[in-house]
Amino acid sequence: MTSTVPASLTRPAEDGRPGLRTHAAPGLAAVLLDMDGTLVDTEGFWWDAEVEVFAGLGHRLDEAWRDVVVGGPMSRSAGYLIEATGADITLPELTVLLNDRFEARIDRGVPLMPGAAELLAELTAHRIPTALVSASHRRIIDRVLASLGPGHFALSVAGDEVPRTKPHPDPYLVAARELGAEPARCAVIEDTATGVASAEAAGCRVVAVPSVAPIAPAEGRLVVRSLEEVDLGVLRTLITAAG
Repeated sequence: MTSTVPASLTRPAEDGRPGLRTHAAPGLAAVLLDMDGTLVDTEGFWWDAEVEVFAGLGHRLDEAWRDVVVGGPMSRSAGYLIEATGADITLPELTVLLNDRFEARIDRGVPLMPGAAELLAELTAHRIPTALVSASHRRIIDRVLASLGPGHFALSVAGDEVPRTKPHPDPYLVAARELGAEPARCAVIEDTATGVASAEAAGCRVVAVPSVAPIAPAEGRLVVRSLEEVDLGVLRTLITAAG
C-alpha cells in the first residue's frame, strides 16, 4: 500500500479549517474507487494483453472467457487461462508477461472513463478522503496514477499488497482503516461483480458502473450507466439512505 496524501489533507488549511484526516461530513466518511474499468478505460487493455500473450504461446482465447477473468486478481485470471488453454507456462512467468504487455499499452495513453475527471475534481475540491483500491499490481497502479493525478487520492491499495485481494474484503477493509473510516460509511465505486463482492463483504455501500458484464441492483447498492450520473450528492445519499 502506498500513501499519496497531499499536504493539504494532512494539516490545517490556511483558512483555519481542519484538513481531511477525519470524516468529511456526517454520513459519508470516505470514497473508495476501483481503477480498471471504473476510472480508466483499461479492462479491454487487459483482455488484449491476454490475447496477445497467449497467441505468442500458441493458443487462442475464447471470447466467452472474457467475462470470467474480468475484474479479478491476476492470480485468478491468469491461472484460469493457463488451465483453460493448457499452456506450458507457470503462473509467475505468465504474470510477468501480462504486466509487461499491459504496461506497454498504457504507456501509449490511458483514457479516462466518462465523468471520472469531474468526479475526482469534485471529491478533491470538497476534501473528501479518497482511496484508489485495485486488484492490479503496484507497478501498474503507479503508472496509471500519473494519468489520474496522484493528488486526488489519500492512498492507494494494490492487489499484490494484501494477503487476499478482490473478491475478498481485505483491500477495502485496509483502505477504510487507513483513512480512519467505518466501512459502512464508505462509498465504493466499482465496475465488476468481483469488485462489488469485495466491497460489500467489507461492509461498504456500492455504486456499480458495469463495464463488461451486467450487475443487478441490490440493497445498499446503486447501479448506474456512467460516472456522469455520480456526484458527491449521490454518494452522500447512498450512505444516509442505507443508514
